[in-house]
Amino acid sequence: MAIVLGPNQFGKAEIRLVHVDRTGPVHHLTDLNVSTALRGDFAAAHLTGDNSHVLTTDAQKNTVYAFAREHGIGQIEDFALRLGRHFVGSFPWIDGARIEIEQYHWNRIPVAGAPHDHAFSRAGGERRTTVVTVDGDTAFVVSGLAGLVVLKSTGSEFWGFPRDHYTTLAETTDRILATEVTARWRYVGADLDFGPLFDGVRETLVSTFASVHSLALQQTLYRMGEAALTAYPQVAEVRMSMPNKHHFLVDLEPFGLDNPDVVYQVPDRPYGRIEATVLRDDAPGPGPSWQAVPGFC
Repeated sequence: MAIVLGPNQFGKAEIRLVHVDRTGPVHHLTDLNVSTALRGDFAAAHLTGDNSHVLTTDAQKNTVYAFAREHGIGQIEDFALRLGRHFVGSFPWIDGARIEIEQYHWNRIPVAGAPHDHAFSRAGGERRTTVVTVDGDTAFVVSGLAGLVVLKSTGSEFWGFPRDHYTTLAETTDRILATEVTARWRYVGADLDFGPLFDGVRETLVSTFASVHSLALQQTLYRMGEAALTAYPQVAEVRMSMPNKHHFLVDLEPFGLDNPDVVYQVPDRPYGRIEATVLRDDAPGPGPSWQAVPGFC
């Protein structure tokens, strides 16, 4: 039996970067969390402590900041592609790079009915995401969103499930449906106009959640993915994780009050979590960036 070194990578995690575009009187703010990881011939560093092939994580961090200054940000997918291709082209022993970016949204503060030129407020917990892998001359792009909390106060049912000795949940034909959407979608290529695509896929997911009469969160998830794939042929598949944010009616009878679906309690745990992939059956196979997305097998 031999002990050998398996797959490995290294990089700088969670590089916080805020970029301010000051080219005009109206400033534009881009707030990112960037993680880099390089793959290649790094065996000597692991086996003998020889660092001659190690591009330091500090250098990777500095590259992110320098590229933001020299080239700006633009769409986060394009920024990640520039970084990944740069790292792979830097040294012959680096053959792959994985760039993961989260983007935090800021809204302009309204003043006297108009958005302020340079004052902002943080826009909740939703993040735009991308994971880009450059493997030699090939690039794979996975985009998505996380932390998108949505709720509909009616238009949702849940009934017809099997009952056993431990089942206590009552069937319902009218309930609140709430979830926090994490969605990742894999593009068929890397030469795309990512901004309008992201906006369109997001709008499709949200509007489908709102408009579908839900018989189960599973059904809603599938219809959301189906709608995105139907509308955007540039997307090969969509993976989603959607926890069921339960809303339970409060029993007000001890206080002499009725509760006709008005007052709810919202426990934060435990919760049901629904996960699935919706894909085209003729879609090209995924690249390593898709396989490595955290939270999905």
